[in-house]
Amino acid sequence: MTQRVDTLLIFGASGDLTARLLLPGLGQLLSDQPNRRLDLIGVGSADWTDEEWRKLVTNSFGEASADGACVDALLAQTRYVKADVTDVADLTKVLGMAGGNPAIYFALPPAVAAQVVTTLQKVEFPPGLTLALEKPFGMDVPTAQALNAELAKLVPENQIHRVDHFLGRSTVFNILGLRFANRIFEPVWNSEHIAEIAVVYDEQLGLEGRAGYYDKAGALIDMIQSHLLQVMAVLAMEPPSTLGQDDLRDAKELVLRATRLWGDDPKASSRRARYTAGSIDGREMPSYAAENGVDPARETETLAEVALEISTWRWKGVPITLRSGKAIGQRRREIVVTFKPAQQLPVGLTGANQPTVLRIYLAPDAMSLELDINGPGDPYELERVSLDATFGDGQLLAYREVLAGILDGDPTLSVRGDSAVEGWRILAPVIAAWRADEVPLEEYAAGTEGPDDWKPVG
Repeated sequence: MTQRVDTLLIFGASGDLTARLLLPGLGQLLSDQPNRRLDLIGVGSADWTDEEWRKLVTNSFGEASADGACVDALLAQTRYVKADVTDVADLTKVLGMAGGNPAIYFALPPAVAAQVVTTLQKVEFPPGLTLALEKPFGMDVPTAQALNAELAKLVPENQIHRVDHFLGRSTVFNILGLRFANRIFEPVWNSEHIAEIAVVYDEQLGLEGRAGYYDKAGALIDMIQSHLLQVMAVLAMEPPSTLGQDDLRDAKELVLRATRLWGDDPKASSRRARYTAGSIDGREMPSYAAENGVDPARETETLAEVALEISTWRWKGVPITLRSGKAIGQRRREIVVTFKPAQQLPVGLTGANQPTVLRIYLAPDAMSLELDINGPGDPYELERVSLDATFGDGQLLAYREVLAGILDGDPTLSVRGDSAVEGWRILAPVIAAWRADEVPLEEYAAGTEGPDDWKPVG
């Protein structure tokens, strides 16, 4: 039974995440759903007044062009509370301000969020309380399991949202619709016809002032352990019976359980590197090691690649590469499915006989199918063409989708507790090998595609 949230409490309301992502997403959601009524309470450590908080909310809503009666009603009554939410008395006071079914969004560092979870066990709260936590969820298998156990003392699993803003509702359903609603894809969606898969998220941005978090996480944990493994699971899952939360999350979990490193060898199946000084589109970028807040001794990677295999009948023998990097010359956000080439061309038909490639682009969502066909010149010579389509206008903010699931009591696209643990289990050998310096930390100049000797992915 799902329930709608009546009060949204943002813990960490004075932080960057709230102003930059959460509030614009909330504003867009309220504009799209004018009949929704929601009380918003910001809770933070800054010494703000209600008026200062209301100004922040108004400015953030303005970035999303949010308007309407629902927006006006929220702005008229939203409040701010300065509190230490790890303190029993302060937390009790804050929860006492929430009406109906409340939701807590933890816009807090992971260690602080874990402390709040412990403190919540000492106070009274409504049985309909919903909890929403940002990544990383734990830092390894034991800590993720321990956090799951602490959360289970508070509320049922379906009232816990482990946020993965990368998997917006439209992105997931676009992948599922393309795959399961088209017979030209589903019968060949297996190792008999597919040679390899890559999920790539390369961005031109550098650190952008996020050293406090990123230098402790790196590309592997920031993107691959959380987001890209989830994308892979949606891409590779067996057909779920329904798109309900249990069936969809069960299907993803079964994929993750069957996933392991390619060849069970962390040294051969992973690569890491970090950027040095360079330029991107005329913008000079310093070396990562020279960025403010970075400790070079940590050897944090800004580019990571991991090769995986899903040990099921459908995917046995298909290498799946997950890659993410910062300060890369060309932005790439795509899933690349490379099919095996045709077994034999008729005698007299010339051309490279290149494999068919399906590219699914993320943010904005689109697709292209690259094929060989007879060209306009010599009818016996094959030429490459691309059939392109878009899935939508791509205007929905990622956190609009996240907040919709939280406020409607629908955890379908959040990460389930067991899946969060599996993500750490899959990459644990890589993390250990990197910490032991068994995989070299290579370098690439900002604005390039990575180290010179790395083979392109996808």
